Amino acid sequence: MKSFLVYILFIAVPFLAFSAKKQALEPSYAWTATPPLGLHSPATIDTLLYNYYKLSIPSLVSDAYATTGNLGGTGLNSIYFERKDRSEFFFADVLQPWLYDAEDQVYYNTRIPMTLLSYNWGGGRDSNQDRLKGIFSGNAGKRIQVGALLDYLYSKGGYDRQAVKNFTWGLSGSYMGDRYEAQVSFNSFNSVNMESGGIADDLYITDPAVLQGGVSSIDAKAIPVNLSDAFSRVKGAHFLMNHRYKVGYYHEEEINDTTVKRTYIPVSSFIWTFDYKKNSHKFVNRSATDDANFFENNYLSVDGTEEEARYWRVRNTLGVSLLEGFHKYAKFGLAGFVTHEVRRYTQVSDTILTSPYKPEGLTPFPDVTIEPVTTQNLIWAGGQLTKQRGSILTYSATARFGLIGPVAGDIDVSGKISTKFKLFGDSVTITGEGFFKNTETPYLLNNYVSNHFVWKNDFGKERRFRVGGSIDIPHTGTNFSAGMENVQNLVYFDTNALPVQNGGNVQILNLRLQQNLRFRAFNWNNSLTYQTSTNESVLSLPKFAVYSNMFVLFKIAKVLQVQLGVDCNYYTKYYAPAYQPATMAFYNQREKKLGNYPFMSVYANMKLYKTRFYVLYSHFNQGLFGGSSYFGALHYPMNPSRLQFGISVDFAN
Repeated sequence: MKSFLVYILFIAVPFLAFSAKKQALEPSYAWTATPPLGLHSPATIDTLLYNYYKLSIPSLVSDAYATTGNLGGTGLNSIYFERKDRSEFFFADVLQPWLYDAEDQVYYNTRIPMTLLSYNWGGGRDSNQDRLKGIFSGNAGKRIQVGALLDYLYSKGGYDRQAVKNFTWGLSGSYMGDRYEAQVSFNSFNSVNMESGGIADDLYITDPAVLQGGVSSIDAKAIPVNLSDAFSRVKGAHFLMNHRYKVGYYHEEEINDTTVKRTYIPVSSFIWTFDYKKNSHKFVNRSATDDANFFENNYLSVDGTEEEARYWRVRNTLGVSLLEGFHKYAKFGLAGFVTHEVRRYTQVSDTILTSPYKPEGLTPFPDVTIEPVTTQNLIWAGGQLTKQRGSILTYSATARFGLIGPVAGDIDVSGKISTKFKLFGDSVTITGEGFFKNTETPYLLNNYVSNHFVWKNDFGKERRFRVGGSIDIPHTGTNFSAGMENVQNLVYFDTNALPVQNGGNVQILNLRLQQNLRFRAFNWNNSLTYQTSTNESVLSLPKFAVYSNMFVLFKIAKVLQVQLGVDCNYYTKYYAPAYQPATMAFYNQREKKLGNYPFMSVYANMKLYKTRFYVLYSHFNQGLFGGSSYFGALHYPMNPSRLQFGISVDFAN
């Protein structure tokens, strides 16, 4: 299968070299529909040569990434300002970089059909890593667009019981008419993660000779792990429809004596957004021995674990807006909306409490009652102020207030403002943004029952205030950003892997400098992040994180673009989180600080017309320099060094 895919992609290169001169594959434009009203936000598609190889290493996600190691596996972004808000189904949050959300769907308006197909592979027989990804978009005239997505990732991982299999597919479409607009997308995913519980002893990585009678080398796959027969499965589907009907008038403009151009000028619009989402999480451990040894509690079974939690929601948003630009004095858009949502949670039933046959050895069940099925009705109301047009100043502000249900009293206000001006013959952009959120804690962090964990909490609303800004100077390759956030009542997982709430305040400061340097063919691109947390026992973060990429960029025969280089991820020591397989949660630990290790890769990126390909030797410094403490999370080492390849073709249909 692998050889066949590579063969198909490579034989397409001569065809593409001939056709690329005649056809333009780039989209006329691309966009995402931002919630809650589906406003268009400009988007692009990645067809660049630069850093294409990073698709094959977990450091693609962040300059500091707490991960269980394997591509496609669980992880937590250690750059706090890059974290997404916690969702209602926290099991899927740790897989977010590898999943697709309908709210992030990119729509393309293309002159000709566009198909982007890529295949990445690497590793040995027992540690191979494969990812096949395809994106299609085509137009039926100027107004109608259809698209499709396929992403299959299968990686056995560098260590035992680390395999990951993610399969995602999706469909999308849009209609952009004068009066009526519609955007529709559907995504489905199925992610299976083998759970190892981490390696049995860190000395197998840091000093294997101590455990092996003086023998310093060891096969990574032979390192013992804590769980021998466990896995997690997270499934989900997301269907989103956004409809907009615009009311306006026709403006007639005389082109010449015989031609009159009629243009529809929308004044206001009516919006309906329908949003359906479902998720499930299953944890299975077929080893009763592992259950007894690895987990502190067994509330429901001593013969292994098989449990599932499910969630779905249906959300309807109705809005009305006054559109920007219909008149010379209409300098901004104004909208109001109301949202109704139904949520349902289904969990393991604690029937063991009423059963006359209770197995011996069970942990006493806490004195709490948690309904196996819970349904919630919620209503919000809000407004939106936007200015999307203009070369000097643009801004947006959205406010949403909870009225009914557990979200009553919720406040979510966010805003962004951006301005441009000329400097050094180029446009400099200054952006300011911030938010204030006073929001209810997700239901599953207040109410949860399983074999190994049971909790019943009554957390107060979490309050977050953030303000920040950035300046971007393309002429000097400089981007600097700064931000500060205050969090009150932060909910986190403590050292027992249980959710708790900090009653005080935690402040986070984030400073980031991205500086790209270039002299002829030589390039040196750097990203430096400094961050602090005022309460390290609640929120531990690496103070300093660096991504540095040094490369030469040149052409061969004026057609083959080549990028040869070496890159490095590094962050300072901190109490990196531990990982709990049963709940797929990263939690605080005070056992060991991790970090202070450079993860380095050497690579060759190439692009010939519409074909990109790379050769990558990731983690090449393993055993050479930098030490041996290369852990992404507690007891989870980073992947060993490996040779990897990739090819991507933009097919001209």
